[in-house]
Amino acid sequence: MKDAAQWLEELRGLNIAEPVRIMNVCGGHERSISLAGLRKAIPENIELIPGPGCPVCVCPEEDVYEAIQIALHEDVVLVAFGDMLRVPVNVPKSEPRSLEQAKAAGADIRPIASPTEAVKIAKEEAPRKVVFFAAGFETTTAPVAAMLDEGAPENLLVLLSGRLTWPAVAMLLDSESPGFDALVAPGHVATVMGPEEWEFVVAKHQLPAAVAGFRPDTLLAAMYSVLEQFKTGRRHLDNCYPEVVRAGGNARAREQLNTVMAVYDANWRGVGIIPNSGFRLRDAYAAHDARQVFKSYADTSRKRVGEMPPGCDCARVVLGKIYPNHCRLYGVACTPRKPIGPCMVSDEGACRIWWSSGYRENLWEGGKKERSGA
Repeated sequence: MKDAAQWLEELRGLNIAEPVRIMNVCGGHERSISLAGLRKAIPENIELIPGPGCPVCVCPEEDVYEAIQIALHEDVVLVAFGDMLRVPVNVPKSEPRSLEQAKAAGADIRPIASPTEAVKIAKEEAPRKVVFFAAGFETTTAPVAAMLDEGAPENLLVLLSGRLTWPAVAMLLDSESPGFDALVAPGHVATVMGPEEWEFVVAKHQLPAAVAGFRPDTLLAAMYSVLEQFKTGRRHLDNCYPEVVRAGGNARAREQLNTVMAVYDANWRGVGIIPNSGFRLRDAYAAHDARQVFKSYADTSRKRVGEMPPGCDCARVVLGKIYPNHCRLYGVACTPRKPIGPCMVSDEGACRIWWSSGYRENLWEGGKKERSGA
């Protein structure tokens, strides 16, 4: 089994002369790539592009706003994964613009790390209602489905903002300028849903693809694989995370997702509607659906494409059109301590990852800066 240094030597030994753009979908991949300094280690003509792998970043503004309003105006405990508490919405300065600010204004809002914590709080608070604001991709949405399938407390409601990863990549590939030549697919998503979800990248678009884990060695193995495919012209979906990813994924998790949730055309913040990209609760689980119980807080007027704060380029960062430090606000008005956009909030957001990894220089050039070919 090769280590990172050996894979790096193999990769360099391919001697690929032309530029190759590799997109990594997962925020966890981007964090590992940046913290390990892989961009500086690989040949300069190999470009690593962070893609749409941050669920906090793409969670629609109207969903965050709805969670804030429920927490402020109903006698509930609202729980959410920690990153969601700092995600800002566009409201007058006199109003809370995040769940964190709503908590400071008196709402009972608590960060959690897993659905089991939501169940525990619901049992402790019964009969008071507990609303679980569940934003995430397949990896975190599957445990929410399991929680409901296995019998959640009656007072536990779910405000669901679940998304699927592959439709965003499909949208980019179906566009006139996808902006990348090869794909490193997310390991944890493939663990749940199966690597087969990514076959379309090869079969439909003839692009090299490989599933990777999160250590430098597996990431470099995946990069080597797609570059070797690029060089030889022999395309296939490679599994460079075999210790975790199996054909078919997790059958039980997929069954529970199917039982509890349906897939629909969903809104992504700053991007718009992407077909077949969202999870919603099925009618059989309406008693646990916060949107059915608290219908008055859904504000459809907030469903606007481009709903990022003024000057924020998070949407283009998410789609791999620009690098984080090509946004005019990066490191100037927007930092992890005082985030303007969601990409600077989450540990899976490319802007926060780059800042934490030492990329501090703002390279914005009057809105003209964009990756070549993006």
